[in-house]
Amino acid sequence: MTNILPTTKNKLAIVTGGSSGIGRELAVFLAKNGWNVAINYAGNAAGAAEVVQEIEKLGQQGFSLRCDVGLSEDVNQFISAVEDKFNKAPDLLVNNAGCQTWSPFLELDEDCWDKVIRTNLKGCFLLSQSVSKLMVKYKVKGAIVNIGSGCNKVPFPNLVDYTASKGGIEMLTRSTAIELGKYNIRVNCVAPGAIEIERTKIEDPNYAKTWSKAAPINRVGYPEDIYNAVEFLGGEKSSFITGQTLWVDGGAFTMPNWPTEYRDSED
Repeated sequence: MTNILPTTKNKLAIVTGGSSGIGRELAVFLAKNGWNVAINYAGNAAGAAEVVQEIEKLGQQGFSLRCDVGLSEDVNQFISAVEDKFNKAPDLLVNNAGCQTWSPFLELDEDCWDKVIRTNLKGCFLLSQSVSKLMVKYKVKGAIVNIGSGCNKVPFPNLVDYTASKGGIEMLTRSTAIELGKYNIRVNCVAPGAIEIERTKIEDPNYAKTWSKAAPINRVGYPEDIYNAVEFLGGEKSSFITGQTLWVDGGAFTMPNWPTEYRDSED
């Protein structure tokens, strides 16, 4: 049996949407674990600069560039700049950039639909294609991790555009995994459930209490749960895994929504 020794030394990750939120913390998490990291930003140049600074303080190389993930010219320019900076192809692409709107279906604005699909699904397609070409060029055994959602499995009201985009990402993951396998490029999806972050604490003080009831393990997720899943799927420990969706949801989207008295029954 081949002895696989996982290592991230001198490996390069691209994290889209890395100037704030989950993407920012994921970029720093990867740097702490030995990755060099490149990020893009849409408008938060100051935030991106801070992330690069944090990465470099950890002894890793960092890079940022403005890039609209829904615009092919921007994406190709960004990936070309990453190649020039690091003189190699990325070992890992994390398609994290995304947005969402809340609206009843009958009131959903076409512009909102276009924005969400463009950012979430088209952006994932454009980045995956551009990075894959570079991986093939450099013969890198690379990994792509797309960030999905519990909406991949369970539709949510008032999130029709977001649900459609995330469902599309799951099928894009599976389709590209089939085509890119011959190039030793793996493609997987991380689908988070209820994750408690600073924003959710502010918007709903009862968020953790409410959503923990939906999971068999009786807790919400934390950002670190996502980071660990991404690094696992992006590293050599998952070298025989591709085309899969990893549900980081505490089992919430596996358990039927039965009445509590039946769900908790031991009879």
